[in-house]
Amino acid sequence: MAASSGSALKLVGIVLLIAGCGLGYWGYEMSQGAGAQLGEMVSGSKSDGVMYRYIGGAICAAVGLFLLKK
Repeated sequence: MAASSGSALKLVGIVLLIAGCGLGYWGYEMSQGAGAQLGEMVSGSKSDGVMYRYIGGAICAAVGLFLLKK
């Protein structure tokens, strides 16, 4: 039973790592849009949606790496 839970954790880790990379890429794509760049030019910072995706992607990727190394 312990070996089965270890492989399940590794699978969850892989899924989280892929999801984290996907969220990071989605945030990058959002930041390259004309509306986002105009908003960044006016306010001087990235939009909330872009930052949420960057932060969520980083957290998912970190947890995924942790579970893979565990």
